[in-house]
Amino acid sequence: MSSSRRSLVRAGRSLRAWRAGQWWVAGLGALATAVAVGVPTAVVPNPLFARSVPVQWWNHPALALTSVLAGLVLSTYVRPPVPEDAGTAGLGDARAGRLGAVGGVLSFLAVGCPVCNKLVLVLLGASGALAYWAPLQPLVALLSLALLAEAALRRLSTQAACPVVPAA
Repeated sequence: MSSSRRSLVRAGRSLRAWRAGQWWVAGLGALATAVAVGVPTAVVPNPLFARSVPVQWWNHPALALTSVLAGLVLSTYVRPPVPEDAGTAGLGDARAGRLGAVGGVLSFLAVGCPVCNKLVLVLLGASGALAYWAPLQPLVALLSLALLAEAALRRLSTQAACPVVPAA
């Protein structure tokens, strides 16, 4: 069995072992991510923010997938209750947390209005943002989803891979 297949199997095993509290955190984390990314980018319609460029068809699925993956990554930081005679779950890959953070920032840039991003406007101007940045945004969304998926897979696959027995 390949290492990527083993990682998927271990991740699935970890998900099946989650308790209700971890699923609650995953759901709340997904909702918080949807609000934190969707409201300021106006992918979620609201009276506080507006877009100069209409929401694209792929913005909604990208936001939904980002939210689900971010919720899963966040929930891997919740330590499940363990019996006294059992070891505690491993801490996971530290790099996975960084991957998740970069993936979250990239998803914000990906679904945001191309001419509403001040950094893009300063670097490229309004016409450059529409001509160069807007066509790259779907690729940035795919990259962000790949990073979040990798972070989730790493965190989940190592949750129970290396139990540590508490000192007596």
